[in-house]
Amino acid sequence: MNPKPILYSYFRSSCSWRVRLALAFKKIEYEYRPVNLLKSEQLSEEHKELNPSGQVPALIIDGLTLSQSIAIIEYIEETRPDFPLLPKEAGQRALVRQVTETITTGIQPIQNLSILKYVGSEKKMEWGHYHIDHGFEALEKLLSRTAGTYSVGNTITMADFCLVPQVFNANRFKVDMSKFPIISRVNAALIELPEFKAAHPSKQPDCPEDLR
Repeated sequence: MNPKPILYSYFRSSCSWRVRLALAFKKIEYEYRPVNLLKSEQLSEEHKELNPSGQVPALIIDGLTLSQSIAIIEYIEETRPDFPLLPKEAGQRALVRQVTETITTGIQPIQNLSILKYVGSEKKMEWGHYHIDHGFEALEKLLSRTAGTYSVGNTITMADFCLVPQVFNANRFKVDMSKFPIISRVNAALIELPEFKAAHPSKQPDCPEDLR
């Protein structure tokens, strides 16, 4: 029997959040090990052995040490077919990946912690607001073609695991979500699901008491 997977995570990390959601939907029990990004624990040599990029998450599973959230989710999907996170039909899978990449390559990296530190405290709110707002304009148009109840159709997919953390970030950066009714509608449906509630930053062991 394989040992319980170990997830190295930060409570508010979008990328860690995506993996927590995948683990929840796949009914995979795991050990949570916090990595404090504000204390730069992700840059330690010990952590870089797990994730050479000096980021979170990292997941130890099946004798492998994996990093990069989408690679982790795809591995979980391929090795644990119950509760599928990708559609069977190739065209629908492509749409899921398109929505996923719109967020994970076109929006989130531009406003992550390392970029905001480089931009500086005086400009970080303006920077984050602008890039999320701009990215959401494209995402809203895309979802107008793909969304049903959720981001792609009426079943939960990997794309939804990326959308919810990004809306959370949009609210942190005071983006006017009334401009994005489809994103808002899908997000509202998702956050009521028990797996999404359990994976929320406020429910993680390393969340500060004042943010719970």
